[in-house]
Amino acid sequence: MPRDKSIKRVLVVGSGPIVIGQAAEFDYAGTQACRALREDGIEIILVNSNPATIMTDPSMADKIYIEPLTITTVKRIIEKEKPDSILSGLGGQTALNLCMQLARDGFLDKRNVRLLGSSPECIQRSEDRQLFKETMLSIGEPCIPSEIANTYEEAVFHAQRIGYPVIVRPAFTLGGTGGGIAGNESELVEIVKNGLSLSPIHQVLIEKSVAGWKEIEFEVIRDGAGNAVTVCSMENMDPVGIHTGDSIVIAPAVTLSDKEYQMLRSASLKIVSALGVEGGCNCQFALNPDSFEYAVIEVNPRVSRSSALASKATGYPIAKVATKIAIGYRLDEIKNAITGNTYAAFEPALDYVTVKLPKWPFDKFVYAKRNLGSQMKSTGEVMAIADCFEAALLKAVRGAELSTDTLSLPKISLLSDESILQGIKEATDERLFMIYEALRRNITVDEIYRMTKIDRWFLYKIENLVRFENKIRGRNISFDEYITAKKLGYTDNAIRTITGHEPGYSVSPVYKMVDTCAGEFEAQTPYFYSGYNLLEAGGENEASEGIPDSSNTVIVLGSGPIRIGQGIEFDYAAVHCANALRRLGYRVVIINNNPETVSTDFDMSDRLYFEPLYPEDVLNIIEQEKPIGVVVAFGGQTAIKLTKTLKNKGINIIGTCADSIDMAEDRQRFDALLEKLNLLRPPGYTVRTLQEAKTAAQKLGYPVLLRPSYVLGGQNMTIAFSDADVDEYMQIILSQGIENPVLIDKYISGREIEVDAIYDGTDVLIPGIMEHIERAGIHSGDSIAIYPATHIYDHIAEKLINITKLLCDGLNVIGIVNIQFIVRDDDIYVIEVNPRASRTVPFLSKITGVPMVELAMRVSLGEKLRDLPYGCGIYKTSPYTAVKVPVFSFEKLMDLDTQLGPEMKSTGEVMGIGRNLSEALFKGLVAAGYKMYKSGGILITVRNSDKNDIMDVAKKFDALGFTLYATAGTAEILRKIGLSVTTVNKIHEGEDNCSTLLDSGKVKYILSTSSKGRIPARDSVKLRRKAVSLGIPCLTSVDTAMALADSLLSRYSEINTELVDIRNMRSQRMKLQFTKMQSAGNDYIYIDCFEQMVSSPESLSVYLSDRHYGVGGDGVVLICPSDIADAKMRMFNLDGSEGNMCGNAIRCVGKYLYDIKGIRKKTLRIETLSGIKTLSLVTKDDKVARVSVDMGCPELKPERIPVKQSGNAVIAYPLQVGDSEYQITCVSMGNPHCVVFLHNIDTLELETIGPLFENHPFFPQRVNTEFVQILDEKTIKMRVWERGSGETMACGTGACAGVVAATLNGYLPKGKEIRVILKGGDLTVKYTDETVILTGDAELVFQGTVLI
Repeated sequence: MPRDKSIKRVLVVGSGPIVIGQAAEFDYAGTQACRALREDGIEIILVNSNPATIMTDPSMADKIYIEPLTITTVKRIIEKEKPDSILSGLGGQTALNLCMQLARDGFLDKRNVRLLGSSPECIQRSEDRQLFKETMLSIGEPCIPSEIANTYEEAVFHAQRIGYPVIVRPAFTLGGTGGGIAGNESELVEIVKNGLSLSPIHQVLIEKSVAGWKEIEFEVIRDGAGNAVTVCSMENMDPVGIHTGDSIVIAPAVTLSDKEYQMLRSASLKIVSALGVEGGCNCQFALNPDSFEYAVIEVNPRVSRSSALASKATGYPIAKVATKIAIGYRLDEIKNAITGNTYAAFEPALDYVTVKLPKWPFDKFVYAKRNLGSQMKSTGEVMAIADCFEAALLKAVRGAELSTDTLSLPKISLLSDESILQGIKEATDERLFMIYEALRRNITVDEIYRMTKIDRWFLYKIENLVRFENKIRGRNISFDEYITAKKLGYTDNAIRTITGHEPGYSVSPVYKMVDTCAGEFEAQTPYFYSGYNLLEAGGENEASEGIPDSSNTVIVLGSGPIRIGQGIEFDYAAVHCANALRRLGYRVVIINNNPETVSTDFDMSDRLYFEPLYPEDVLNIIEQEKPIGVVVAFGGQTAIKLTKTLKNKGINIIGTCADSIDMAEDRQRFDALLEKLNLLRPPGYTVRTLQEAKTAAQKLGYPVLLRPSYVLGGQNMTIAFSDADVDEYMQIILSQGIENPVLIDKYISGREIEVDAIYDGTDVLIPGIMEHIERAGIHSGDSIAIYPATHIYDHIAEKLINITKLLCDGLNVIGIVNIQFIVRDDDIYVIEVNPRASRTVPFLSKITGVPMVELAMRVSLGEKLRDLPYGCGIYKTSPYTAVKVPVFSFEKLMDLDTQLGPEMKSTGEVMGIGRNLSEALFKGLVAAGYKMYKSGGILITVRNSDKNDIMDVAKKFDALGFTLYATAGTAEILRKIGLSVTTVNKIHEGEDNCSTLLDSGKVKYILSTSSKGRIPARDSVKLRRKAVSLGIPCLTSVDTAMALADSLLSRYSEINTELVDIRNMRSQRMKLQFTKMQSAGNDYIYIDCFEQMVSSPESLSVYLSDRHYGVGGDGVVLICPSDIADAKMRMFNLDGSEGNMCGNAIRCVGKYLYDIKGIRKKTLRIETLSGIKTLSLVTKDDKVARVSVDMGCPELKPERIPVKQSGNAVIAYPLQVGDSEYQITCVSMGNPHCVVFLHNIDTLELETIGPLFENHPFFPQRVNTEFVQILDEKTIKMRVWERGSGETMACGTGACAGVVAATLNGYLPKGKEIRVILKGGDLTVKYTDETVILTGDAELVFQGTVLI
């Protein structure tokens, strides 16, 4: 069927920040989806919290919201933008869970929004473990014996029946989060408690372990008409028991017999049909290696990590096809973009092998457990394509940047046989190299198979490499042997190392094109991999075709696998570089090996080489393409490390030259430059030995910062507080055989400032200055960054411009540069200069609107900033504030200390944009997953150096009402400033200690800093790890804790922040005219929307209503045009929530329309959310003095107020609130009201009791509460607590509710005018059988203009 024409406006939900288990593959998928929708002319609204993505670029969608991916925020965006459909299947588990909750809540049906792709029923059957099991059994597909558990007691019971070991799989989580293999009951209980807490539906599957069976995956795609194809089969080298994200994966599956292949392929097609999948789907099977027995492990009815791998392995654009299916197309109507001739219904065929190798973070985290299991730990991956498995494996190994180009790791070669065998049994990230070493030592394939259950086919292939190396070791080799080595994937360097001789030969590879159809149809897209099936032997170099004679080719180096310190931000930069070059008329070639990225999509460049970013591979491609230059500035440290190689070969580097890059990286040369420029930097030394390090540290004085030169992401950085810390650090660093020296600097505590700049050789452009919330000492990637810098005044900014220009000039930078400073008092210290794109480029580009990468490329190619539209110096400051908040994956990495320091630990980031810092920070923290508790307990245990700084933080949490817990030393300090603190033992000090306190559930936050960390056995590390396992936010910086406290104290919440469309941001602060009016002291800020439109009035109300920092008022009222009345009133409370009606505000609206707007009618009709209200105006001196409002009949039915009670009315109903029981009467006068009669209201502690009523579960939409004292039969006195605003001077609807309730309870007569005395003045209410009339004054206070 053709496209569904009713789909016109689609909301695309992204996946949020990069975390272990959900990486860049969803940026790739989301980008493809947006482009596919754009092809069909569909309007796209996009929401994602991750600024480092291509999908959040202004060009990708019509409306782009970089907002928290929460239910509340997505609902608000849907209400604002009114899409007709929502696309959930391309944003990973995050988007799927959000959309499923929206569907389950009935929100999508209520708003007439369709869920595109697989239906909610399909997703539920796939994700809910019990429903999935029932569905599989109904179609005769075998499942692994399993049971559902919702409590750990149920889990223990099921595990005893099934038999240990068991696998725990939480429902609706990503990357196996919260799961694991339990060998006994104690292990089970620990895993299940964590898994239940992380599952959105509090459910885990207890599954019999079939560890040792083969794990096979099929990527399937199915359309709405039931047509389905298998895109790719994939086989995990590791058997079941290792998460597929942590396994080496081969495509296509290589060890299956035809019968096994057809059996699992048929099962996959049968499963997607039974589930009703529409779009991409990943089916995972366990296959008994000794029989044809198999079982379905799980099915993901969405685009997944495996989808990205399958797409890049085959060239089949799964995300694009899935999107086309979602909008109605059939597979036979969707063209294959690779061939241009075949259709998506044509199953890909491969005549090559692809290998995916995970990239783990254990090189950074030496104390983290390296054991692999059912919970994913890798941060990224590389993919290699070759003609045989051996070559693909070796390509993958050198592409993973493990400092080796073979399977031989020096540290493993030093291990004993016993250690090798133990390492093979315990699956770790190094098992591949252990297996190689074992085979080298003549341990047999059969013995290794018995220990690992890795299929013998793979082991024989690795043994093939061992035998070949043994054959050529230590001697000159023949040409035929050299060609064999190249075909097996060995580099010339590897051959030199193995043989001990120069190869003596040099042969260039041939390049083959990925075409999805094994050469059966001609491919049109340029997507290549290398091989050594040489021309003389009948091979073909497909890359030789189509290269222009007069080449204007530029090669752009990608950034390789995602890892901590080098994430998706660099792929963002590489893609922007390629786009800029193509717009400038250059032919662009990209080299990269990461299957998750947008840069490796088939049409992002004129040519793509899916090859390792390794010197030999890169030089071979350069020889093939003969570019005019190579761009290294946007590939992170991966590309930067290749500059020396390129320079030595005489290859032109576009932008900053190799020598300048070396000067910035080499400590001695950089120090000499700073000395020459007379710039400040922390004093330091270069050392190579332990003794040199100790001597340097003692000279400098502790604390000191230690780090290796040529680092990325603060790898192996630490702050040392003593000789013992230096000892520990140097042992780790020296054991890794790092060739470059170690740098030791005096640690300077100050404000860390970061600048990204573009330099053209003469002028500098600084798009913005960023300030870190955390003081220097915490890696910039782990700090919360603020734009614009809040503490950088003009004289410091001027200095920063001058220093930036001096550094750029001194280093001969051309293009982009990142500089980090410490500002202490008025002194500016230079920390480091990176003459390349940094991780802040996407963040800064999106908030300022400056296309930094394009400008950098233009000046690198000779253009001048003065000729470009963004000028020089510091670019104009945005009217918005933005924060970049780091996101961590600590729950996946066991034994890793979560304390932040100079070594980067975050895996991703989110962005918050607001009118001011409070709003932006609140949004950023929510987007990063912080739980914004307003009460509970906080445990504080800090090192001595932080004790003076902790006092203000503790005061703020105390003001919020938190119970303070602290260890002895910290508690003593807090008591001295008058705070009430409960002292808690450290873990080693007794049974009743910090750990048991966490178990009690009393603690909502932990603030833990220590001078010693890292080693898992230390108390402080144990405490922080315990917090991770219990899901308790653990702050390890006083500055972060202060930011969180400030955010909690602000009045921002998810319902009242401004929703910012980055395509339509204000370029400057807007002047907003307002009128301040009051009635009985109920004062509001009135905005005439006949004259000016207001976006996000919820946020505006919070901002303007503040009586200290804003105009001040009980809220904001918008006076808008109406199609059915004289005007429409919208009223927003102090907290940004919208009220249905306000009796006092509507009278002021009447006065405004008559006096100011010139609508000279004594009777006005005003549209409100609770219906049209009629106003009668009384004038004095031709100005409105009093207004009567026909409020309509009171609503008494419980379900319509609403309250959680049946019956006809709630009158004198006993309700327990806090520690007391109250007789309540409930009425709606457009808003829900609860009326309580008391003998004396003057002494009432309303600040305490008010919130208890407002948020009581009896009131599903919260409630306004009136406390009424009967004075006589014509007079009542009243105090009111309004939902969203707190105690106010008066409330018109509340006064009406009070009179109605008093009449119903027999205290007042009906039909008489009743005087209501409020804190702000008097109102008159008349309650009759037909209606309620409210009368009172209305007064203009003042008019003005405010900047927003």
